[in-house]
Amino acid sequence: MAPQTPAVVMDNGTGYTKLGFAGNDSPSFVFPTAIATKGPSAGAAGGTGGSGSGRPAVANKPSFLTGGAGPTGHLSGKRGTEDLDFFIGDEALNASAGPGYGLHYPIRHGQVENWDQMERFWSNSIFKYLRVEPEDHYFLLTEPPLNPPENRENTAEIMFESFNCAGLYIAVQAVLALAASWTSSKVQDRSLTGTVIDSGEGVTHVIPVAEGYVIGSSIKSIPIAGRDITYFVQSLLRDRGEPDSSLKTAERIKEEFCYVCPDIVKEFARFDKESDDRFKQYQVQQPGGRSVTVDVGYERFLAPEIFFNPEIYSSDFLTPLPNIVDTVIQTSPIDVRRGLYKNIVLSGGSTLYEDFGRRLQRDIRHLVDARIKASEARAGNAAKSGGLDVQVISHKRQRHGPWFGGSLLGQTPEFRSYCHTKAEYDEVGPSIVRRFALLGGPGST
Repeated sequence: MAPQTPAVVMDNGTGYTKLGFAGNDSPSFVFPTAIATKGPSAGAAGGTGGSGSGRPAVANKPSFLTGGAGPTGHLSGKRGTEDLDFFIGDEALNASAGPGYGLHYPIRHGQVENWDQMERFWSNSIFKYLRVEPEDHYFLLTEPPLNPPENRENTAEIMFESFNCAGLYIAVQAVLALAASWTSSKVQDRSLTGTVIDSGEGVTHVIPVAEGYVIGSSIKSIPIAGRDITYFVQSLLRDRGEPDSSLKTAERIKEEFCYVCPDIVKEFARFDKESDDRFKQYQVQQPGGRSVTVDVGYERFLAPEIFFNPEIYSSDFLTPLPNIVDTVIQTSPIDVRRGLYKNIVLSGGSTLYEDFGRRLQRDIRHLVDARIKASEARAGNAAKSGGLDVQVISHKRQRHGPWFGGSLLGQTPEFRSYCHTKAEYDEVGPSIVRRFALLGGPGST
């Protein structure tokens, strides 16, 4: 195998998949993690496969890899070109809009739910988009926090047996997001200790990482993320009776006009006082060539505010994001807390709002200062605290943080020594991926 072939970095998220090569600044492809197959319920029957083991039976290559000759794999029991009759990404969305194709999302809340569809998705990612021979490349894939070891084994089976890849490394997204933050001027040392706030389309995670190891018992997930903000903008547009309140329009307004304000009451007053500057208009092209004008008002600051005041959106979940972050760090081991406060790293598209990091840093600092002041008051003059440094890191690679972290680490000279190779897989089997060697840190088992 040619030593110069770059590693392939694949970050499969609930909403979007990021594909590219290690060493690049940005992914080559970003598209929805969606697959369209024949028939309205196509693919639903092949959820787990493999004689009740909960894992796909990948002893035989699927027919779309063997050209239809020989036994078909576990995919769908079809032969030949029929197996190729599916689309992924934007093509899947377009195909599902017409007759004959059903749309499926193989990943839910970060976890793969349908391995059948995921294998097809990976095959198109590798052969149609990246156009590489997997035998010639090492692969770096990402996984969510607390991913079950069985899922890691399923991934290894598919990557080694169906695609015959040269080597595989499965990295935790939060650790890669920490590595991506090294590009920020605020980061002095390349530490793998920090708190990652990862907020994408479907879920927001707060993940403490110490020396590259995720502190699993302290992880918190928040049921508020990008999709909820879009729904909230849509409901405000509908309440006002705007001429277009579609989900697509709400999403565009969220991405183009929203920002985080320091004080919601003062911001309302500012809108009333400076209405010409604050209120915006958005032109929406309608079918048939005509366009309508949608007024954009209070949702500009109200939509991202649901991270800091969830009660304006939900009656079920009421804890603000700064309080969650503070709780996560306080429940982590005492000897790493200072490092977790000092390096709070943002990752994912829903953390990109203007002043999001500044507001979060201010609110967490208020919580920490209040607690220090209360403990000093209890202790009297006997103990004076030296204070605690709270720092939230925003950086240019935030949107695709885990992918960029994978790109950084995948190009290091030692990357291949951390990977599991095809030969090792053949010798040990899928359980080999339970042995987890840590990139940029000490190995673990």
